[in-house]
Amino acid sequence: MALLTQYLTGVLEAGLDEAGRGCLAGPVVAAAVIFPEDFHHPMLNDSKQLSASKREKLREVVLSEAIAWAVAEVQHDRIDQINILNASFEAMHLAVDALATMPQALLVDGNRFKRYPGLPHACMVKGDGRFLNIAAASILAKTHRDAVMERLHIEFPEYGWNQNKGYPTLIHRKAVQQYGLSPWHRRSFNHTQNLTLF
Repeated sequence: MALLTQYLTGVLEAGLDEAGRGCLAGPVVAAAVIFPEDFHHPMLNDSKQLSASKREKLREVVLSEAIAWAVAEVQHDRIDQINILNASFEAMHLAVDALATMPQALLVDGNRFKRYPGLPHACMVKGDGRFLNIAAASILAKTHRDAVMERLHIEFPEYGWNQNKGYPTLIHRKAVQQYGLSPWHRRSFNHTQNLTLF
């Protein structure tokens, strides 16, 4: 099924999505993307449905074809202060703040959002598989965050962040058990859950 360009016809609409909510370490990253209303691309889809190489190729398409785009991070210590849901909303707000062109409306992946002042929004469950601007935002957020975790891996290779990108894989959880928490771990998250099952 082809993804829709936007939700509201004739409205300059930014798609919003985030990456890294379920991770044990690193920032949560959000992106905002505004496309021309006539934009289409047959390969653009939810970043989770694409290989890393396809995400990188489509990232370049998004950067060259978007009217405006922006990426923002909220760091692990801030996540611990305000919780991951609020940190995700904050990252999305920061991404909108950073857009070179201000949209007239926001289209948000998921079922919850904290209202951005002065702009209407619509929440779309599985929106990254339904709308091109959200799919593009998911790709920018995912590729940016993966690059962050690969850089952090150089300093902390024991956690396998070049492979798991900070998600709670068994290897990652066992590394936390063996080496303790790095400075980039989210202290408010459960790092040893389910280890007794293995």
